[in-house]
Amino acid sequence: MDWFLTTSVGIAALTVAQTLALLVPVLLCVAYLTWAERKVLALMQMRKGPNMVGPFGMLQPFADAIKMLMKETIIPSGASRYLFLGAPMLTFLLAMIAWAVIPVNDGWAIADINVGILYLFAVSSLGVYGIIIAGWASNSKYAFLGALRSAAQMVSYEVSIGFVIVTVLLCVGSLNLTEIVRAQQNLWFAIPLFPMFVIFFISALAETNRAPFDLPEGESELVAGFFVEYSSMSFALFFLGEYANMILMSALTVILFLGGWYPPLDIAPLNWLPGPLWFALKVAAVLFCFIWVRATFPRYRYDQLMRLGWKIFLPFTLFWLVLTAFTLKIMGWLPA
Repeated sequence: MDWFLTTSVGIAALTVAQTLALLVPVLLCVAYLTWAERKVLALMQMRKGPNMVGPFGMLQPFADAIKMLMKETIIPSGASRYLFLGAPMLTFLLAMIAWAVIPVNDGWAIADINVGILYLFAVSSLGVYGIIIAGWASNSKYAFLGALRSAAQMVSYEVSIGFVIVTVLLCVGSLNLTEIVRAQQNLWFAIPLFPMFVIFFISALAETNRAPFDLPEGESELVAGFFVEYSSMSFALFFLGEYANMILMSALTVILFLGGWYPPLDIAPLNWLPGPLWFALKVAAVLFCFIWVRATFPRYRYDQLMRLGWKIFLPFTLFWLVLTAFTLKIMGWLPA
């Protein structure tokens, strides 16, 4: 068996198996995140939520999937057909391939590369193309305006996210995601870098177009934004891409600030739980905060959104980055 794994066919088969072992649970989590969101919002608003399809409504995601599959895919007569259909595929594909470098335990990553952060930067930067293409290919002014607003929003908050990540990298001295988690074995970065942790979480809300920053998708004057002309499975791919990105940003928050697969304290019985379970519990906690924010805060105006990103987050993250570098240098804590 060992000799087979060293051949090109064996390596390809192993890579496919690893990919399926990670993506199948991610897709199931995406499906049930839609159910969990509706349940949590319902509890916060004192109503039942999904409760008819299956026990506790747990088969509702499958009912939604069947409904989407059975609907007709409508393409506007003036749309650019191939770009119109390719945009949701691109958005969903990018949300999936980003998981290639996410470690859910020590050494548990499809590609444990030394530049994992740069890979995520590249993939997240490409995500804006799916939205712009969708708005442009629809041949609708409303969709195009929604795409432009969404692109401006994502680019604006990627800048602050970048400075936050660079601050973490200064403390670690490595671009490898596994090394970032190992550096937090004794102290999570959420404690010494708490302001950056808060900014990263808020920027993640804006990056994924979630409330209260869901202007591209929810403004009444834009009639649902860039995907207004989409239906059936093409709409479902945008929907799944958004929820997959929510899970991805939650996983990245756990890796950068919440100690990854390490328990809060290295004591029994906390350290009896396996690392992947701790990782999943932390991701679930961050996702709960995503939903909690949606149920709590009203939507921002667009000028407030841009002001927060460029006039508050950008200068503050730059200041904290310089302060962190200065402190590490003076105290002699810079990693070798």
